[in-house]
Amino acid sequence: MVRTDRDGTGDGGCDGRADTAPAGEGAPPRGPAGAGPAPAAHHSLMTRPLLVLFAVAAGAAVGSLYYAQPLLDVIGGDLGAGDGTVGLLVTATQVGYALGILFIVPLGDLRQRRVLIPVMMVLSALALGACAAAPNIGTLAGALIAVGVTTVAGQILTPLAGDLADDASRGKVVGIVVSGILTGILVARIFAGLVASAAGWRVVFLVAAVVAVLLAALLYRSIPVLPARSSTLPYRALLKSVFSLVAHEPKLRISMVFGIFGFAVFTMLWTSLTFLLSGPPYDYPTAAIGFFGVAGLIGALAAQGAGRLHDRGRSVIGVGLAWVLILVSWVVVGFGGHVLVVLVLGIIVLDIGIQGQNILAQSRVFQISAEARSRLNTAYIAGNFIGGAIGSVVATTAWDAGGWPAVCVTGGALSLVALLVWAATRRGALRP
Repeated sequence: MVRTDRDGTGDGGCDGRADTAPAGEGAPPRGPAGAGPAPAAHHSLMTRPLLVLFAVAAGAAVGSLYYAQPLLDVIGGDLGAGDGTVGLLVTATQVGYALGILFIVPLGDLRQRRVLIPVMMVLSALALGACAAAPNIGTLAGALIAVGVTTVAGQILTPLAGDLADDASRGKVVGIVVSGILTGILVARIFAGLVASAAGWRVVFLVAAVVAVLLAALLYRSIPVLPARSSTLPYRALLKSVFSLVAHEPKLRISMVFGIFGFAVFTMLWTSLTFLLSGPPYDYPTAAIGFFGVAGLIGALAAQGAGRLHDRGRSVIGVGLAWVLILVSWVVVGFGGHVLVVLVLGIIVLDIGIQGQNILAQSRVFQISAEARSRLNTAYIAGNFIGGAIGSVVATTAWDAGGWPAVCVTGGALSLVALLVWAATRRGALRP
C-alpha cells in the first residue's frame, strides 16, 4: 500500500511536494489528522537572518524553564522556604510547560503564527516579571506555572521553521532551530548562576522578561505574512486529532519511542552527573558543576549536521549511528567516570547522539503532514516529557542502588534496547 506524505508549508498558501512512502496495512485516510490535500513544491522563505532569529528565540523561550533550577538554594533562603518546598518550583514549571504543549502548541495548526508566537513571548515576559516581583514562595510557584504555559513559543517556532524551508533544506533548518533550543537550556543555567551571584535571583527573571519582549517585537516584524490557515477544525477536535495522529501514524509512533528513550538516558546522565561531581574524587561546588553544561553545548552544536543527513535521504542510517554513539558514550563514562577528560568526552559524545537523533526524529515527523506539523510536534514533545520523567526516576533509583556504575549500566542497557528497536524498524516504520 502506498501512502502520500505531505511536505510543504503549514499556512495553507505556499506549495509543497507530495512524497510517497510505504505504510502499514490498513493505514487510514488523512482525515483524522485534519490535513488537507498535498500541495506542490515551493521555494524556501527561510533566510539566514530569520533562521538565526528563530534559533535564538526558541532557545530563549524554552530556556526560561530552567532559570530557577540553579537558584533553588538562593530563592529558598530569600523567601524562607525549605528544600522540599522550594524544590517544587521545578515541578511547577514543568507542569505548566506540559499544559502549554498540550493546549497551546496545537494552535499553530489553526492560528496565524506571526501573531501567536509574539503574543506567547509577551505573555511569557509578563510571567517572568511576576517571578521577579514574587513576594513569597506560593506566588513564585504560580508565576512559574505561567512561565511554563507561555514559554512554548519555541515549540511553535520549530514546525514553522520546517514550513518556511524548502524540501531540500528542511532537515538542516529544523536541526539548527532544535539545536538552538538545547543551547538555550544549557546557557540559561549558566546565565542564571552568574547573574544571580552578581545581582540577585530576581534580576535573572527581570532580564529574561526584557529579552522576551525584544524577541517578540523582532519576530512580529520578521515572520513572513502567510495566507490564512486552511484547517477549520474546532479547538476541541484539534486537540483530539493529536491522539488520532498517534494512533494512525506509525512513523510518528516510532519517532516518539526513540524520543522517549533518548530523553530518558539524557536526563539520567545529567541528573546523576550532579551526584558524581559533588562527591569524591571531584567534590565540585554547584557553580563548577553548572559549567559542565558547556560540554553539552559542544555536543548540541556538533549535532546540527544530523539535519543534513535527513535532507540527503540518510535519516534511517543516521538514527542507527546516533544510537551507536549513545551506547559507546555510556561505556566511556562508565569506565572513565573518575577521569575528568574522559568524562567530558563521554558527555560530548552522548549529547551528539541524543541531539542528532532528536533532530532526525523531528525532521522525519514533520514529513507526515504539512497541515498538522504543530500537532505532530505536540505528540513528539509529549513523548520526550515522558522519557525525561522516567529518566529522572531511574537515575535516582540506580544511584541509590549502586552509584555511578549502576547508572551507566542502566543507561547502556536502555541505549542497547533502543538500538535493537532501530534494527527491527529500519525497514518498516523508519523508512522515509
